[in-house]
Amino acid sequence: MRDRKRRLIHFLLTVSGAVICSFFSIPCAVTVLIVSVVFFVFYELLFWQRRNKVMDLCDDIDHILRNDDTISFDDYKEGELSVLSAEIHKMTIRLREQNSELQSEKLFAKEALEDISHQLRTPLTSVMMILGLMRSSDLTDTERVEYLRDLYELLARMKWLIETMLSISRIDADAVKFAKDSVSCRELIEKSVEMVSVMAELKGVEVTTDIDGEPELIGDLHYTSEAIVNLLKNAIEHTPAGGNVTIAAKDSNISSNIMIADTGEGIPENELPHIFERFYRSSEYTKNGYGIGLAFAKKIISAQEGSLKASNHKPHGALFDIHFYKTTI
Repeated sequence: MRDRKRRLIHFLLTVSGAVICSFFSIPCAVTVLIVSVVFFVFYELLFWQRRNKVMDLCDDIDHILRNDDTISFDDYKEGELSVLSAEIHKMTIRLREQNSELQSEKLFAKEALEDISHQLRTPLTSVMMILGLMRSSDLTDTERVEYLRDLYELLARMKWLIETMLSISRIDADAVKFAKDSVSCRELIEKSVEMVSVMAELKGVEVTTDIDGEPELIGDLHYTSEAIVNLLKNAIEHTPAGGNVTIAAKDSNISSNIMIADTGEGIPENELPHIFERFYRSSEYTKNGYGIGLAFAKKIISAQEGSLKASNHKPHGALFDIHFYKTTI
């Protein structure tokens, strides 16, 4: 409709100009008609090209909406559509990035749910078996107490698994606000050792501390203590009765350093690159537990701009080295 009006107006102006010019000179009227026709043809050609560009751009946008990732906007770098196409190109890149992130998050959530269900299936099966055995009327009081103790341990481990996974998910989602307090390493270590003292005593493992001076770090006392406790539990679990777990701390100009060493068999060399991966359990070292304690410790320390590394030390045993840097590196 607009094109018809535009052409009609152009026609009326051309006729009016030619009629007016004819009163003065016929050649002048002919010239006006020729110039008007040339201008009309040139304008229609430009308008046709611009309309085709707009239609092509609309088609490309439609293909993008249909998840076609091969569309390029190089053909629109020149001309009056260049600014619009540049903005659409930016929007397209952002949409592709968001789609990729969503796909990664969906895959991660799927794998996490599968891992949790797999990890819970074994203890749940054990719980059901114990409950079935407890229904027997032939059980003695001693056997019933033992079964109840086993049930409590299984349920406690399942509770720890679920809470730890929720904490890891909250850290991944940046939903945890870590305090940035001045934390005494001595206080941190004493609090952490106290929480594993019963476990160490039952296992027959001695936990010793070696604190050089009064080192301090900037971080969250509660969460950092959780990380240290997980590392201590891992060390105690892999130290035979009569062995020793040592937690040491010292300060330097660059960082505050905490080291946890045990006298166990150490970590197989091929396991070291994977030891902090979630649910990683593929060898004798990682066959016990759920495989998330070390991952949780790594998450907490890394989220506070610290570093955690695992290695073996002589003559034997594992060593976990924690650094809380005084300046971000």
